[in-house]
Amino acid sequence: MSDEETKTLARPAADRATVPIPPVTAQPTWLGPVLIVGIVLAALNLRPAITSLGALFEETRTGLGMSGTVAGLITSVPALCFAVFGVTAPRLSRRFGPVAVVCAGMAAVAAGLLIRPFASGAAGFLAASALSLAGIALTNVLLPVIVKRYFPDRVGTMTGLYSMALAAGTSLAAAATVPLTGALGGSWRAGLLVWAALAVAAVLLWLPIARAARRADRAQAAAAGSGASAAVRSDAGPRVVRSRTAWALACYFGLQATGAYITMGWLPQIFRDAGVSASAAGVLLAVTMVMGVPLAFVIPGLAGRMKNQGAIAVTLGVFGLTGYLGLYFAPAAGAWAWALLLGVSNCAFPLVITMIGLRAKSPAGVVRLSAFAQSTGYLISIPGPLVIGTLYQHSGGWDLPLALMAGLLVPQIALGVLAGRDRTIEDECGMRD
Repeated sequence: MSDEETKTLARPAADRATVPIPPVTAQPTWLGPVLIVGIVLAALNLRPAITSLGALFEETRTGLGMSGTVAGLITSVPALCFAVFGVTAPRLSRRFGPVAVVCAGMAAVAAGLLIRPFASGAAGFLAASALSLAGIALTNVLLPVIVKRYFPDRVGTMTGLYSMALAAGTSLAAAATVPLTGALGGSWRAGLLVWAALAVAAVLLWLPIARAARRADRAQAAAAGSGASAAVRSDAGPRVVRSRTAWALACYFGLQATGAYITMGWLPQIFRDAGVSASAAGVLLAVTMVMGVPLAFVIPGLAGRMKNQGAIAVTLGVFGLTGYLGLYFAPAAGAWAWALLLGVSNCAFPLVITMIGLRAKSPAGVVRLSAFAQSTGYLISIPGPLVIGTLYQHSGGWDLPLALMAGLLVPQIALGVLAGRDRTIEDECGMRD
């Protein structure tokens, strides 16, 4: 046995899964460091389009004369767009490459954010929002692919970095939009427009990254010859619908997204109905969201060093169950503790994104798995907040909704254990390297 083979067998399973990936060659030395910055900047742009609108939703609804039905539709659009447009990511990635598609996605985010503050009606506002959300959907799917391709030996660390940036962008837009609106004269249009600057900055950085990546891909294909080029272009990957692990990941993604959307949408109301002031309820939600910033970096790094990530899924689920039980029995008395516990539980998102990178051997497999898990997962998450709202309205309290929210964590924990097993979709689908 050679020394290289010995080193390979000595690596953890999560690292061995990355060995078959062909190295990205002929790339300029500056591309790696700049790409790290680009990934962080892209992740920062993945939620401000949503949370900035949430902060000014009442003003926007009044300003555009939205009916209650249209307003409800807008709140449901993000998950729907993530599901619908995320499905197109593998095809676009095969045709143009993942880096170019992320660059185009950032351009779509910027264009939508630039256009929607100037919309004169609800239809135009909805269309511009959908444009931004389409770009976010593509980037959601392809950032794990780029991490797997360019940083195969640092999947956990890089996933943690961009998960942390995503959480920071979410919290920043939620907390800063209203003060920025006041500083800019009080117009909701100005308050929404300001976030376009962050997206434009991302586009400007991703343009040279996309050009360099395209040249590197062409040089690699030319150096390897037509046979290797065909292998690189065989981006079809395994048929993920045949993989039990893929389905476990998709359903786990859907249930954790359901919990996150319910928390973001209803947690302040739960606290207010328990006697907590409106301002304090808002701060408690911010605490829940901010918890994701440090943990989004810690959890992927830890998961990447483990052969089986099921224990992390169980731990996060137990935190959530404890938080919901606390809200059920003593919502006001232990409000800060429940907010912290639910903030930890919501960090299932960086965990599932990390597992997507670990459960496939190749970039082709990751792009298929990422698209399938995220698109299917977001579809699963759509009814959750609506069902909770309906139960709250008809039951007149939070006992039944909280029981359902806690109950959903039980299958989420079980699915996390299944998704965390040390196996790949290529092995399950009978694919060979």
